[in-house]
Amino acid sequence: MINLHDVKAGDTVIVEYEGEKHEGLVLEVNREDKQVCVQTGEQEFWYELADVYSIPLNEEQLLKLKFTKEEISPDPDNRRIYVRGPFSVMFHDLDGREATRLDYRDEHREIKGVLTVNQLQNHYHEMTNFHLD
Repeated sequence: MINLHDVKAGDTVIVEYEGEKHEGLVLEVNREDKQVCVQTGEQEFWYELADVYSIPLNEEQLLKLKFTKEEISPDPDNRRIYVRGPFSVMFHDLDGREATRLDYRDEHREIKGVLTVNQLQNHYHEMTNFHLD
């Protein structure tokens, strides 16, 4: 289940209906009824919050979002950096724990733990004023 405050129109999520899971695009959020309208393929449907899931952010998802992997060699800190224009996402260790650093021009955000796709989309929008799709 996804947190209601983490989901916004334009986010990419997973929805479950009759035991099947599908990736879709959030069209609208009804915070009062805790429902999310998601388009999967050509179909739009309102889902209960319990049937909406976030997608873990990984290399596959970043490549789908048109990021390119930047090669760093040698890298003793095992950092992984993905770039899309002036925006970059770096996975690294911070005090022995996984962290994600987001950079856009002169703005930097250090996030403890791993992000989900919709959280990245929301940070990207806040930092660039453009939606990441």
